[in-house]
Amino acid sequence: MRYIIFDTTHLPGGIVSLAHRIAAAAMLLCLASVRAEQMPAIAAAADLKFALAEIADRFKRDTGREVKLVFGSSGTFKTQIENGAPYEMLLSADEDYVLQLAEKGLIRDRGTLYAIGRLVLFAPHGSPLEVDAELKGLKAALAAGHIRRLAIANPEHAPYGRAARAALQHAGLWPAIGSRLVLGENASQATQFAASGSSQGGVIPLSMLKAPEIARLGRFATIPAEWHASEPLRQRMALTAKAGESAAAFYRYLQQPAAREVFARYGFVPPGEGEN
Repeated sequence: MRYIIFDTTHLPGGIVSLAHRIAAAAMLLCLASVRAEQMPAIAAAADLKFALAEIADRFKRDTGREVKLVFGSSGTFKTQIENGAPYEMLLSADEDYVLQLAEKGLIRDRGTLYAIGRLVLFAPHGSPLEVDAELKGLKAALAAGHIRRLAIANPEHAPYGRAARAALQHAGLWPAIGSRLVLGENASQATQFAASGSSQGGVIPLSMLKAPEIARLGRFATIPAEWHASEPLRQRMALTAKAGESAAAFYRYLQQPAAREVFARYGFVPPGEGEN
């Protein structure tokens, strides 16, 4: 840390007062600079919105350090990091994005698998859609003309969107549902579309439904992971080349039992023994 020292011994009183104010202002600027250095920007997949916010609060309480969480689509974050965005860490909903960045030398290493996501069919209260794991209710509602809109994340850059598409294809519903899809920019926006009543439901992350403020808005059924085996929701995190000590401390914290317990409570499947 840099220190600024003012010698006011031989200055008149008014000037001394001014000097003290200048010194105080300079000190505040120094503290603000240090605080900014200690709050790294963390790019996180939108499905982590509730779980990661809780873990970050615990991290602050346990370590005194803070992080700035930025939520969005994993594909968008990958592109931003490739273009120099100042993120110090990436938590992706698709491990391939992390591995691709590792090949380009934009992150420290290949990172670690932190969770496996799950997908659900959700219907808000009042929707004619009956939810079930095998999507039979969705098929019936489509046949009856009861589905005008169904929300998913955009498959172009959101892993949960690609998994939703794979699950709907497995059920043979993709051709019928294609014209009725409303695409969220990321998993969080897709959840908003599904829960707001502007659509009859959505195929969205289980983790979003574990938050009480979302869960009370409707009902859901978990879709078998095998239905989107071609798009597994293996979620990987890594420190970028810009990472400082606070980001590194958060990275280590996310691998501890306390953080893993939060992930599990929000519906994430922990990585298998020996997976990394």
